[in-house]
Amino acid sequence: MEGSMMSAPVRGTIVTLGGGGFSMSDDGRSLIDDHLIGLTGAERPKVCFIPTASGDASTYCERFESAFAGRAETSVLSLFCQDPWGYTDPSMLLDQDLVYVGGGSTANLLAVWRHHGLPDILRRACAQGTVLAGISAGMNCWYEASSTDSYGPLAPLRDGLGFLPGGACPHLLGEDGRRASLRRWVATGEMPTTYAADDHVALVWRDGAFVEAVTEAEGHPALRVERAGDQAVEHEIPVRLLG
Repeated sequence: MEGSMMSAPVRGTIVTLGGGGFSMSDDGRSLIDDHLIGLTGAERPKVCFIPTASGDASTYCERFESAFAGRAETSVLSLFCQDPWGYTDPSMLLDQDLVYVGGGSTANLLAVWRHHGLPDILRRACAQGTVLAGISAGMNCWYEASSTDSYGPLAPLRDGLGFLPGGACPHLLGEDGRRASLRRWVATGEMPTTYAADDHVALVWRDGAFVEAVTEAEGHPALRVERAGDQAVEHEIPVRLLG
């Protein structure tokens, strides 16, 4: 499960959600999503949802459109040509204020994106001012490596885009085994220094450097986990409560 690793840092803003946002909201409202809109600086931003990791699940796309209706110009990039969205040239991402990547299979997302040339397009879009964001698999994809269940049981995947340094671990406390397996993989060197975010937590990066962690609900942590000898050491990251 080896793949591309970090090259030149990506210029621009990337926000990675361990969980939360409209995907985990009963009514579609989310302080993290509000924060993402604010980061664009646009009064009515163009926001594109990329649901590749879920196989372009129509219900997921509909939840996105409902959550952002009335405050953004929404679109969906369907690489599986799902109705009613059909196929759109991925270069349309260069004209967006915010690109929001959904959850699902990280491995499948990366494979499909590479076939359609998305990594280069997204790198260009970010450098031009488009905010890149994503939840779960949409968090994992931006880093060098990640904790994923793309193959069934949780496993380390060193095949990320490398837009951000190190590894990613979403759903830190929200899914059984995430924290324990991450500690084991970092201790053995199977994962690099990793940024872990619990549900309802987002990590904000700018020009390849970590800026801050924010949350839409109290009691949800963020960690940086690094190797020291044959042990994994956890460093708690301060988390700012939104709203």
